[in-house]
Amino acid sequence: MTTPFPFTAVVGQDDLRLALLLNAVSPAVGGVLVRGEKGTAKSTAVRALSALLPEVAVVPGCRFSCDPAAPDPSCPDGPHEPGTGAERPARMVELPVGASEDRLVGALDIERALAEGVKAFEPGLLADAHRGILYVDEVNLLHDHLVDLLLDAAAMGASYVEREGVSVRHAARFLLVGTMNPEEGELRPQLLDRFGLTVEVAASREPDQRVEVVRRRLAYDDDPAGFAARWAAEETAVRRRIVAARELLPSVRLGDGALRRIAATCAAFEVDGMRADIVMARTATALAAWAGRTDVLAEDVRQAALLALPHRRRRNPFDAPGLDEDKLDETLEQFSGDDGDGEDDPDPDGPGGGGQPTPDAGPEGGGDASARPEAGEGGQPQASGSREQSAARASEPFRTKVLSVPGIGEGAAGRRSRARTEHGRTTGARRPQGALTKLHLAATVQAAAPHQRARGRSGPGLVIRRDDLRQATREGREGNLVLFVVDASGSMAARQRMGAVKGAVLSLLLDAYQRRDKVGLVTFRGSAADVALPPTSSVDAAAVRLESLPTGGRTPLATGLLKARGCAASARS
Repeated sequence: MTTPFPFTAVVGQDDLRLALLLNAVSPAVGGVLVRGEKGTAKSTAVRALSALLPEVAVVPGCRFSCDPAAPDPSCPDGPHEPGTGAERPARMVELPVGASEDRLVGALDIERALAEGVKAFEPGLLADAHRGILYVDEVNLLHDHLVDLLLDAAAMGASYVEREGVSVRHAARFLLVGTMNPEEGELRPQLLDRFGLTVEVAASREPDQRVEVVRRRLAYDDDPAGFAARWAAEETAVRRRIVAARELLPSVRLGDGALRRIAATCAAFEVDGMRADIVMARTATALAAWAGRTDVLAEDVRQAALLALPHRRRRNPFDAPGLDEDKLDETLEQFSGDDGDGEDDPDPDGPGGGGQPTPDAGPEGGGDASARPEAGEGGQPQASGSREQSAARASEPFRTKVLSVPGIGEGAAGRRSRARTEHGRTTGARRPQGALTKLHLAATVQAAAPHQRARGRSGPGLVIRRDDLRQATREGREGNLVLFVVDASGSMAARQRMGAVKGAVLSLLLDAYQRRDKVGLVTFRGSAADVALPPTSSVDAAAVRLESLPTGGRTPLATGLLKARGCAASARS
């Protein structure tokens, strides 16, 4: 078994480590979404967390990890009598982006059904992750049908399977951790809200810290076991602190003053629903327990807001995530002293030895406003001496008409046009062409049934041959390539139409974002055409390119159309 990289050996990334530890202290916080560029130790930190979690007691032989002190009365392997169980390490189950629906929720055990004639359920990843961690790398690339199943399980704490004559319900309470690179596309808002906390990570720009990252990584690669042994004392200390914080958690007091600050903060940032308030309350309580305190302080509420609200505030899908810290401080200041119970005098050196790490003002702070070209007065473009013109401001986006490709395609899963897909509703059955991927059980049994006597069947199971197998045909939705071909010549800017064109394209980009399409951008101006944005699912990147698009020059329409044709052909191949 591979030795994991020690959690305490991760350099920097204070917010990421804190968010993971808070969930280890209080799984009710609801999980973590880690957003950031590639190569920032996102997956390393998540995989290292499982080694710090306390062991769990389970009913021996139960495939659904029932707690022996309070077994699930509807467990498919039950009923279990309360009693002592066996200890085992907490599991971290990885959900691959390309996993099937059957692998996630479980399905009928086809082998036993056909060979023995009995209905038997084969558990999926949700059952394996119960009372542990469910980790989804590149969660933004997860297929929509799997996202829907995750939403249901996260909301109800249970998984329901109704298929092939099998009806099963089992508990599925897990710590959901996802990592993603925003450049590869955003998450659906419904799934985004299911993550309790979110963290933005970026590589350090400090040479000394980068040197230490490389030094530790090379030492781990040379001798994983030896490197882990050198950090064993730190790992043990953190593990003990997690256990102590869990024991202290029920004693932490969340006063009325802290609740008022939480409610005021959520109202000030206009978050939808009440989940943000609940998550902030649980996070602030976990912060106090992690610091070894029994009272929630104002600093706990502030830190909880920074972790729980950035992905919940109302914003355009193309707006950068984050929280206005000045506005946060003003809101908390307005409600300071409401309770008079001393919560507003935090002692940074109080019980717990300083508590949580302080997030650094790193590169994930605010964006550089100087990077975007300025428009002229009144939103009009400014001309330069070479007839080159700066970018015009886009008009307000509007609701677009639904566009779809006629017929039935066979593209990647999405939410726009009809398509034959691996996932979706079953519309029929056919003989498999190549390897069998989705068995249509009823059609297979129907094909085999007339031949049982001729094949000498004598037991309860069916005699199945290769020719009897039937592949399920399914119909769902596919994503499409939305390719924008934009005339960026001077004539467009002269007629003050470029702003309207950008507004229309941004509106279509918003629709493409919601329907999980890929987006490309071709511009033509002067004497040439350029692929300003190769086809990608990161529509926010396309929006940035469009906003900063300069204009000027002639109108090489033919060149632009030829470039668009080549771009579309490359995307299809």
